Amino acid sequence: MKYQNDELNFGLSGKRVLVTGGSRGIGLELARELLRQKARVAICARKQEGLNAAVAELGKDIIPIQAHIAKEDDVSRMFEIIQKEFKGLDVLINNAGMNLPSGNLIDTEYAAWQKIIDSNLNGTFLVSRAAAQLMRNSNGGKIVTVSSIAAHRASPAMGAYGIAKAGIEMLTKVLASELAAYGICVNAVAPAMVKTDFSKPFWGNPTIHDMIVKRIPLGRIAEIYDVVYPVLFFASPCADFITGQVLLVDGGASAV
Repeated sequence: MKYQNDELNFGLSGKRVLVTGGSRGIGLELARELLRQKARVAICARKQEGLNAAVAELGKDIIPIQAHIAKEDDVSRMFEIIQKEFKGLDVLINNAGMNLPSGNLIDTEYAAWQKIIDSNLNGTFLVSRAAAQLMRNSNGGKIVTVSSIAAHRASPAMGAYGIAKAGIEMLTKVLASELAAYGICVNAVAPAMVKTDFSKPFWGNPTIHDMIVKRIPLGRIAEIYDVVYPVLFFASPCADFITGQVLLVDGGASAV
């Protein structure tokens, strides 16, 4: 992917970073840009084939870890690897998450609800807890979570997803309050729709695309770099006095 400004430097050289859901989409591009920033990068994903593809694309400097973030044993094993490879952690980027078409909330099957809550809220809690336990015993760190505009408005067929993301944003605020004494800053970025393969059924449809764009004052759907840069800002020394915040990245949609 061609970024708008290949000369941006976020001061992340040498930083030890874990990106969850790092094998595709926003997570893959975060890993790519972090490598360009000369950070030390580990990524995790549920599927080994996705990790293999990411390593083939990004190179062997990436540390791939197969793990389901909603499984406590997997998270414990992942952080054993992180500790072995990095001897600590400076930045956690909680990017992993998923959604399922679920219709109206009252018609949503419990299994679908559980999967959405697990993959988003519960997984973010487990990974953040493990990362914070490492960071509080060192010199602090940064936890940045990718939330969603769905946490701020009820959207058709996205009820469980929006609820999970709203929970993530409260988790961000609680962790920020509890971890400030250890020098750990916790923030979130909440984008509107982003042009990824995941959302292509929507933005790839001209009629739906035009309907979405009409609600965005800046007149376009977000590109991946529109999310990557704010996440890296929160991870960087530029945000050392910012914690407990949720940054809406929505092209101005929430302002009208």
